[in-house]
Amino acid sequence: MTRIRVALAIAAALTAGVAPAALGGAAAVAAPPAAVAATETAAVVQEGGPLVVPSGEEGAVTTRITVTLPAALTGPVRARLRLPEPTWDLPDIDTPAYEPVTPTCSVNGGAFWACPWDSPGNEVVFPATDAARTVTYDVRVDADSRATVLGNLTATLEVTDGAGAVIGSGPVAFRFAAGTPEDYRRTTVLARDKAGVLWQYESTGRPDKPLKPRARIGGGWNVYTSITTLTHRTAAGEGDLVARDKAGVLWLYKGSGNPDAPFKPRVRVGGGWNTYTAIISRVGGLVARDKAGAIWHYNAASPNDPRAPFEPRQKIGGGWNDYTALVGNWSKYTAVARDRAGVLWSYGFVYPIPGGDFLGFEYAPRVRVGGGWNAYDRIALAGQLSGSSQNDFLARDTEGRLWLYEGVGDDLVPASTRRQIGWGWGVYDTIL
Repeated sequence: MTRIRVALAIAAALTAGVAPAALGGAAAVAAPPAAVAATETAAVVQEGGPLVVPSGEEGAVTTRITVTLPAALTGPVRARLRLPEPTWDLPDIDTPAYEPVTPTCSVNGGAFWACPWDSPGNEVVFPATDAARTVTYDVRVDADSRATVLGNLTATLEVTDGAGAVIGSGPVAFRFAAGTPEDYRRTTVLARDKAGVLWQYESTGRPDKPLKPRARIGGGWNVYTSITTLTHRTAAGEGDLVARDKAGVLWLYKGSGNPDAPFKPRVRVGGGWNTYTAIISRVGGLVARDKAGAIWHYNAASPNDPRAPFEPRQKIGGGWNDYTALVGNWSKYTAVARDRAGVLWSYGFVYPIPGGDFLGFEYAPRVRVGGGWNAYDRIALAGQLSGSSQNDFLARDTEGRLWLYEGVGDDLVPASTRRQIGWGWGVYDTIL
């Protein structure tokens, strides 16, 4: 019986964490501390990695962030997407007036709601949801062409429990890549075939393949001996042109805003235009060369009346009969001209003296661009065809190959290098 009592005493002492003297322990010894269970955190994972956002007319793309919550967590959970600052140093544009990035968000596959990124604090706060083993957050992003300047943008999704304590976070990355520019930012090329059909080639905004397949505008355009772009054309159906018929009557075609039928019915401007051997554009107006080689400027009238779109003409130069090709500029007071030797010349604009009087519409003295341009039977201004910020040139050689010269500088000057972007263009008698 005594032995049983001793054994029980020893067991009790061991349970209490002391070593009896009978076991050689002269004093009580502390037991090892109990192990503390590690706190589980939420795992935040962006499915599929960084979201590539095409900045253009491609439309919205979506990324999903899956959050795995601690198994024992109950109650509401909240999340916010914290964006880097500053995010919104983006170039302005007049129309259309909307944000370059328009995100919408969703929780657990629910309805999407507008979640702008430029809200106070540069963050998106998601509504609370009940804790579950997994919670999903979707971010859908639609970006226009301006958003390419954002480049690589990495945000942070932060998850908190009902008490507001952060229980997990992770990166959410976006890669803003150049997409297809919106139709109002893409130019067009027009070409009339020998049967009088007018065709339109939309630009793509891609340097590697700058033109889309052609689309038919309409027939009967062989009644005109001259067709001239008046204002910048776009794939959105914007832009005006004028056309001179065989009787010398000038007609105005206003842009319709309809890409499939880009021109409104024609409006008669006036007669007597057969006196001119060349007509080119100049900032919404025209420059016309008469048979004696004098050039006349028709400034765009303001307000613009389709029946009287120009102010009375002004003579701005002479001696232009030496040129076999003239190319105007619908956005600036500049021009290029090719002489009989095949040399291309650039004409800038005489700007007013600061604080002084307006000096008139004369061109500045010409600057030599380069030789060898007699290889081409058509030269045209193409606008911003290759995606650059300068006006590009098209040139067709006598074998029907189409060449692109990218524009350089502020004045109307083509680059010294070319690249072929088409063939079979010999079917056209007019390219603009």
